[in-house]
Amino acid sequence: MENINIIETENGETKMPDLSAAEPNVWADTIVALLDAHKAQDIKVLEVYDQTIVADYFVLCTGTSNTQVKALAGELEYKMGLAKVDYLRMEGYNEGSWIIIDYGSVLVHIFQRETRDFYNLEKLWSDSKDIDISALLK
Repeated sequence: MENINIIETENGETKMPDLSAAEPNVWADTIVALLDAHKAQDIKVLEVYDQTIVADYFVLCTGTSNTQVKALAGELEYKMGLAKVDYLRMEGYNEGSWIIIDYGSVLVHIFQRETRDFYNLEKLWSDSKDIDISALLK
């Protein structure tokens, strides 16, 4: 687990380190810290590089409403952009029940509770390694 240096200034500005050349685990750690700071629930990181070529990590979390799910996606887009990490594509934003943000090596899944329970990605990817993120959570 990486200790991410995210700085909130007194005037509300956010300063992010340049993560453009960072390893995927650093991106995943940063995403976890950002989601946690904005009250995402039940955050999990699955290491999937042994199971698929799609990504190295899946980051999963739950929002309490369409509005929060969209806000979490918007916050990631903005702050990862400040860190010079742009997503490749985003799907599901208009519906707001399951938004997928593709950062290449890291796929972020932001769900509403009912959608997360229905698709149950943790069970589908149960052969993957569940990464301990407790040190990143406040």
